[in-house]
Amino acid sequence: MTWTEAQSYCREHHTDLASVRNLAENQQIDELLTGGGKHWIGLYRDSWKWSDGSNSSFKYWADYRPKHRALKVCVAAAFDNSGKWEDLDCGVEKPFICYGLVVPVSMQVIKVRVEKPNCVDLKDPAFLDAMLVEAKKNLRAQGLDDNVQLAWRKQPDGQVFKKEEKKKRDEL
Repeated sequence: MTWTEAQSYCREHHTDLASVRNLAENQQIDELLTGGGKHWIGLYRDSWKWSDGSNSSFKYWADYRPKHRALKVCVAAAFDNSGKWEDLDCGVEKPFICYGLVVPVSMQVIKVRVEKPNCVDLKDPAFLDAMLVEAKKNLRAQGLDDNVQLAWRKQPDGQVFKKEEKKKRDEL
């Protein structure tokens, strides 16, 4: 897409084109992209502003300064050159990088006690998957977001479930 099309797409489906405020953020994006090449980012020439309106003094030009090749100039990060920036005509079609809201990630461990019927193999991957599907359906019915992921935590021996030791009764 052209820079303007990419900006519209990012604003409709995410938040905006990516703003790169420091070298660490640039490297983070670089690590996410496996193919290299040039990708549109949110910087454009209007006194070099970021698409989302944010301010940053960080610059990462490939040639130490933009070349101003056209009247309307946008910036692509060249991830086959350490993510260094190059100014290009905004009408050139390039892949692009969007950003969205950062969603806090947390993990919650829930212990499950299962009374196993004799015909069920608790080690069977198909059975374990079916249990997760049912659990997610039940949690969705109670208002859980679709983006929540459920997974089994394996014990050190590689098993999901461990047999509960029967407690001995103290005899008087």
